[in-house]
Amino acid sequence: MNNLTLKNKQDRARKMMLLLSLLSITMTFGGLTSAYVVSKGRPDWLTDFTLPVSFIYSTIVLLVSSVTIHLSKIFLSKPNGKSNSLRLLIVTFILGLLFLFFQFNGFNDFIEQGYYFAGAQSNVTTSFIYVLAFVHILHLIAGLIVLLVLIFNTYYNKYLASSLGFSLGVTFWHFLDLLWLYLFLFFYFFG
Repeated sequence: MNNLTLKNKQDRARKMMLLLSLLSITMTFGGLTSAYVVSKGRPDWLTDFTLPVSFIYSTIVLLVSSVTIHLSKIFLSKPNGKSNSLRLLIVTFILGLLFLFFQFNGFNDFIEQGYYFAGAQSNVTTSFIYVLAFVHILHLIAGLIVLLVLIFNTYYNKYLASSLGFSLGVTFWHFLDLLWLYLFLFFYFFG
């Protein structure tokens, strides 16, 4: 077997592993949001609940990060574009951290309104939101680690314009952005 055939098989395997991971994450959130819908019929469900403004800010920040990582990929394919690609990756990483900041501000807003995750002062509605947002945060932390790998490898010239590793990292980040957009819209319109 020649090296090109082996590399093609390895690349297909990496793409398939990412696809299976994304499908698994999608099924997890599909199950959690389905449980949210089923639980909405409970008598103790909050009907006058509004999302914290910080969640709106975090959504905007994450959408901007999708643009910056996409531009980073474009710059990587241009001659002498590595420095711009690297800067945009760092901006994307900072936006990811800013997303976390706004998320935790949103949780603080919940607490100030008297909504806790568990205990006597908790409510099933906000407990679901805590769980869904926290599980997304865990995945976003994985995305931040992926960004660090992209930054490191870009800095050390390990990526070419058509690098599979870079493309997979960008795909994962876009997926996390779309996932949060889905959750935000779900909470906003269905919550």
